[in-house]
Amino acid sequence: MRDSNVNFNFLHKTCTLVVLLCCLHIFVTVVYYVRSMDFTQQFVQSQQQSQQVQRKLEEHAESTEDGKPSSTLVSNSTVHEKELEKCPETSPLLVGPLRVEFSSPVSLDQVRNENPALQEGGRFKPKDCIALQKVAIIIPFRKRDEHLKYWLYYLHPILQRQQLDYGIYIINQDGEETFNRAKLLNVGYTEALKEYDYECFVFSDVDLIPMDDRNTYKCFSQPRHLSVSMDKFGFRLPYNQYFGGVSSMSKEQYLKINGFPNNYWGWGGEDDDIFNRLSSKGMVISRPSGVIGKCRMIRHERDQKNDPNPQRFDRIAHTRETMHRDGINSLSYQVVRVEKDQLFTKITVDIGKP
Repeated sequence: MRDSNVNFNFLHKTCTLVVLLCCLHIFVTVVYYVRSMDFTQQFVQSQQQSQQVQRKLEEHAESTEDGKPSSTLVSNSTVHEKELEKCPETSPLLVGPLRVEFSSPVSLDQVRNENPALQEGGRFKPKDCIALQKVAIIIPFRKRDEHLKYWLYYLHPILQRQQLDYGIYIINQDGEETFNRAKLLNVGYTEALKEYDYECFVFSDVDLIPMDDRNTYKCFSQPRHLSVSMDKFGFRLPYNQYFGGVSSMSKEQYLKINGFPNNYWGWGGEDDDIFNRLSSKGMVISRPSGVIGKCRMIRHERDQKNDPNPQRFDRIAHTRETMHRDGINSLSYQVVRVEKDQLFTKITVDIGKP
């Protein structure tokens, strides 16, 4: 009887231990299951956040490619939009001296095909950095289509390598009256500002091509004369006051001299008048070196209705007296038509007559 009791107690204890072990096993299993559920939820949430971040990054990339500004920050605080930096002062894309030839004809279609990054109106801005200046390039024009083809062929690649935010404006004088270069430049300044907040204005004759892309078509602390040494003058400056061909001025510099004179009809005189205006306001002409400032002129006969201006010397002598009433503040003209091409914006205007 005693042995039977001993066996029963032993069996009872054994069963109790087994039950406890089973309970412990079930408890541990439940704990691990709950923890795995939390981990799974966290993993799913993490994956969802990653997908949201990726979608926003893709949206930002698409908006940047389209040229649309984007300042949206991704919700995840560790990921931020990378903003474009400013372009360097000296573009790393420049190649230096260039070979400029006019022996082979070029077509506008050829120039369009070779400049796929251009936008309508002859507009361009670099995609990988923010241009230091917004530049309007203004060309006074009439019946120079062949010259214009060469100018566009050479200048668009140069200006793009210079990493400028620029637009090309061809200001075409309507009718057969005497040509007025300076007044057309005033029109170009006015019309360009209607389209974009340009800070710098380059005024260029259509027959002058730079021979070195280090001669940057931008503005400086002083008015800039860019066509320093032309082949026409043996690659030398004809005289120290010369400001013809290609020049640049900031908006502030231009307004300080009341723009250009409107009353120089025919060839000559307006450049010297502009020089006198700048000098009277205490500004000094800046120039690149003679080597970097080299340019070639497309040779041609003098245009009809652009004979030498017989009044130019008398007008130059009175610049200081007339500049405050003859300039951008007295400009009058009528736009005849505006043509938007991939390579340029051409604005035909009626500027009156002498």
